[in-house]
Amino acid sequence: EVQLVESGGGMVQSGGSLRLSCAASGFTFSNYDMSWVRQAPGKGPEWVSEITSGGANRYYSGAVKGRFTISRDNAKNTLYLQMNSLKPEDTALYYCNRGRFALGQNAYRGQGTQVTVFL
Repeated sequence: EVQLVESGGGMVQSGGSLRLSCAASGFTFSNYDMSWVRQAPGKGPEWVSEITSGGANRYYSGAVKGRFTISRDNAKNTLYLQMNSLKPEDTALYYCNRGRFALGQNAYRGQGTQVTVFL
């Protein structure tokens, strides 16, 4: 059974940092590209970032480029998202997604971890 479990969310003041983790199990993690996606209240899912299976290539949305860094540790079956210079508009439920969400590969996702940024 594919499982994706996010952690690391919380409440942080604007300008602060958080590091999200996504523990994967039930599949060969190192074979899959992975994505982070977020959803703010009342809005649809928004692609944030993705990384190729070996970690060589990383992509970011314009809203987070330069502030967020995606990474992975295939030995630990874990995906990460380092978020710096957080803004109130980053407030959302963040979840990891197996595959490249931007290409419609969204069959498996975790339950998400809430990030709230206040002024």
